[in-house]
Amino acid sequence: MTENTSQDEQFIIKILTDPKLRAIKAMLEKDHAIDCLFLLHLNKGRWKQAKAFMNQHGLTLSDGTFRSRMIEIEHNHYATSTQIDPLKKHYHKTQKTQKLTQQLLQLFKQQQKQQ
Repeated sequence: MTENTSQDEQFIIKILTDPKLRAIKAMLEKDHAIDCLFLLHLNKGRWKQAKAFMNQHGLTLSDGTFRSRMIEIEHNHYATSTQIDPLKKHYHKTQKTQKLTQQLLQLFKQQQKQQ
């Protein structure tokens, strides 16, 4: 095993076992989590804005999925929210959101270049 492979293995073990990293991994594995992070990045943190954006581009996202992912994203400190009424919240990006979405965008840009 090379040194890089060994370092990768150690970091993968940490991702799989560290409670904070494991929580981020679990969040990103869920349906529409990346969509919701990108919506936050685009300042579409209200359901009405998110729904309009997704519909405009021929995409679907249910309100239940949106709310579930946003609650989880907020729980992991990648968003904050303000209460609009007893049932509705407006989610806002944080600096952590900015960093994570920039890294995701870079990952997708690199993949696009390789194709």
